[in-house]
Amino acid sequence: MVNSSHGHKPRTPAQHRSRRWFMNKALLAGGVSAVAVMGGYAASQAGAETTSDATADATASATPSGPPPGGGGGFGQTIAYDDFVGVTTDGTVIDDLYAIHRTGVSTTPVVRAAAAFVDSLTDDQKSATLFDIDADQWLDWTNVDSNDRDGVALRDMTEKQYKLAIKLLKAALSARGLENATQIRKLNHFLGENSGDTTKALNYDAYWFTIMGTPSATDPWGFQFEGHHLVINYFVLGDQVVATPTFRGSEPTKITYDGVDYHLFREETAAGLKLLRSLDDTQLATAAPGTETKTGTNLTVGAGNDNAVLPYKGLKASELNRKQQKLLLDLVEVYTGTIDEGHSRVWLRDIEKHLDDTYFYWIGESEDDSAFYYRVHSPVVLIEYDAESALAYHEDGDTSSGGPNGTPTQQHIHTIIRTPNGNDYGVDLLKLHLETDH
Repeated sequence: MVNSSHGHKPRTPAQHRSRRWFMNKALLAGGVSAVAVMGGYAASQAGAETTSDATADATASATPSGPPPGGGGGFGQTIAYDDFVGVTTDGTVIDDLYAIHRTGVSTTPVVRAAAAFVDSLTDDQKSATLFDIDADQWLDWTNVDSNDRDGVALRDMTEKQYKLAIKLLKAALSARGLENATQIRKLNHFLGENSGDTTKALNYDAYWFTIMGTPSATDPWGFQFEGHHLVINYFVLGDQVVATPTFRGSEPTKITYDGVDYHLFREETAAGLKLLRSLDDTQLATAAPGTETKTGTNLTVGAGNDNAVLPYKGLKASELNRKQQKLLLDLVEVYTGTIDEGHSRVWLRDIEKHLDDTYFYWIGESEDDSAFYYRVHSPVVLIEYDAESALAYHEDGDTSSGGPNGTPTQQHIHTIIRTPNGNDYGVDLLKLHLETDH
């Protein structure tokens, strides 16, 4: 589907690889070699096919603070929109999970905010920012600290454009979600100061907007807000919203900066522990079997893993009592509650319909300050929380335990929420829309 007013063409696979694949591969190298690779000096050591790829992606900071997107000892590779299937448990998509329907929750505020933001852009900015609704841009995101992104960055906007951009975020997110996003950006700037360079991606305003489709009350459209440790995909069709994948993370997570005390992901940490500690011994043996080791990174469905195959693991919610099921839903709401309140409630109700088929899985210890991983997984939601190894911030000054394969810590946390079985980025809803309305 081509929108002549936008005119953006999908990238070729080679262009995708040079843009994201090389960077992810370089970060996988870790430590000193990653620094060298990201500087463009050791592309061949990182497995790049040509040194020109190194030059193209040598825009990350000298101390990259995001391990390879995708985790699990590997990294993802961006695919084209037409090749998107979605996360499945066995490679087969479960049909008829999603439907076009009325939610009764208005999207007028976010439509108006997005339209005003688009209208404020110059022609050159529009050329860089506006994409077709089915553009590959949806899938072309990364959580690593890179300047190689499409769209228009907050730092490059006029004062008016900046205010309109923040107004768009306010319309799309809840107060809690906006506060969390703001704190992530602030600690990203702290990381830049800590590393001695805030001029590139480690900057409060090094976050980019792209718009897919045209903001409309009836036609499908959406936006992507992308930068280090924060990626929000927000698809809108009528009064329906799909806000996945959303990636949120930080390094550090707990610090006093400019006189303000920060403690990011406290709710996500506490809610996971509360559910785990409610389980009896028999339930614990299934939810946290101890068959996997907590490593420096256990995240599995990060950037570039849109078609991941991830079998269910852990304890099924049908084996929980009512109080425990409530704790599970409370945990899910910590993640779904980052978007505007009305659509958050709709989202949580849709997830609750599949509660009996929802699994809870845990890797690691369970003390208040333990570094652990947990996953919530059902046909319609996939949440991962991962306390990862230090990469750029070392609280005690000891760098020996850092790097992608280092000792995990709650000072570096990654989280992601997805909609499995084909509805990340609202893809399944768009297909239904095109089949029934066009």
